[in-house]
Amino acid sequence: MNNKTAHTLSKVPEVTLLFWIIKIAATTLGETGGDAVTMSMNLGYLVGTIIFAVIFLIAVAAQIGVKGFHPFLYWATIIATTTVGTTLADFADRSLGIGYAGGSTLLFILLLSSLAIWYRTLGSVSVDTVNSPKAEMFYWVTIMFSQTLGTALGDWMADTAGFGYSGAAIVFSAMLALVVFLYYRTKVSRTVLFWAAFILTRPLGAVVGDFLDKPISAGGLELSRYSASLALFGFILGCLLIFKQRAASRVH
Repeated sequence: MNNKTAHTLSKVPEVTLLFWIIKIAATTLGETGGDAVTMSMNLGYLVGTIIFAVIFLIAVAAQIGVKGFHPFLYWATIIATTTVGTTLADFADRSLGIGYAGGSTLLFILLLSSLAIWYRTLGSVSVDTVNSPKAEMFYWVTIMFSQTLGTALGDWMADTAGFGYSGAAIVFSAMLALVVFLYYRTKVSRTVLFWAAFILTRPLGAVVGDFLDKPISAGGLELSRYSASLALFGFILGCLLIFKQRAASRVH
């Protein structure tokens, strides 16, 4: 087997520090952007979910349809998953009345089911293997569930658990630090640690987003959701323009 056939590129980015920085910014943007549509525009959670679900489906279809890794399209799809995750979680928790605990439990079951079916079907849930339409479908469905779960967990920790936005951010940051420690100091599965970090960055982004735009009386900074979203979008765009991202790769 020569090098050309032994080495294939996936359609997702290489997991580096830059990946996680953009991921946290994207999840925070998902929170402020989702709230801007559902709350600031007064469209409600159901309408907001429908709008972002359509954007999500279009983005995923485009991502699956292209050849190779395209950073701007990939991160646009990630942002689409996190905005629809924000509005969907809010709709389930608040409009359907199942509460943060009920919503988090349901979404956790859906996330684990998605990972289990993915593994049973393709034999791996590693992001390095995302180089076929079927793998991409599992990848984006799993991400959508993880983003939605993260929103519910963030709201649960900040509101119901009483940690507040800054306190919840510290808790999730500490949990991410534990994942980093396990990565460098143990032999725990890198795939397991990746998905743990991927899930935890979402509630971190959710509480940071709420901290930015919620009223001062509720523990936030009361910034405009529009300006916060624009600033986050500009930051992500700047990272993509300045720093080159490569596709993840694997050896067969």
